Amino acid sequence: MDKAQYSRIENGKTDPSVATLERIANAMGVSLSDLFASTEELKEINSFDKSIMEKVSLMESLNEEEKQTIYIMLDAFIGKRKLKDALQNVLYDVK
Repeated sequence: MDKAQYSRIENGKTDPSVATLERIANAMGVSLSDLFASTEELKEINSFDKSIMEKVSLMESLNEEEKQTIYIMLDAFIGKRKLKDALQNVLYDVK
């Protein structure tokens, strides 16, 4: 797509076809539905949290084995945190 056409779409002077929307989504590395997804829920999220949300959405492009590896790592970190919190509570109760 040439820059002029993209500019007309961006400025609301013309409506893109579905095929054009698909090309834009592909160029941006997102799904077509992501172009229409609401970002309202991200307005009150700080930039660090927004970065995490972007990474989570990009996980959709991973294969199942890669996703499973990430889930295992997350479970390990969360489990470690829960165990540490539980042990701190026990030690606090003992004192």
